[in-house]
Amino acid sequence: MDPVPSGGDVVDGQPVDAVDMIAALTAAQLVFHDGATQSFTADGRTTYVDRGTPSTGEWSVTGDGTFSSFWPPTYRAAYTIRWIVENGVRVGVSFTDTQSGVRYDGRYV
Repeated sequence: MDPVPSGGDVVDGQPVDAVDMIAALTAAQLVFHDGATQSFTADGRTTYVDRGTPSTGEWSVTGDGTFSSFWPPTYRAAYTIRWIVENGVRVGVSFTDTQSGVRYDGRYV
């Protein structure tokens, strides 16, 4: 399964170009290693569900291609988004916090 429109080959760990970010994030729901899920809409909304409890936030792509998220009332974070590729197929994206360096891998469901 390769739900993201192909615009050329990508390799594991390659940054998602800003122009491809909406397609990469809205292609399918993401599931994380702890079972939490996250969905993104093209209009900048996101829903994260952890142990059955949803929370909603907003996201955008900044001019330099960084992913920015806002979780009301005050939490803001910025991430570098990279492809997760297995056997030549895009299976998800990873989010690396630009401040702490912590990485979260989300796989397409």
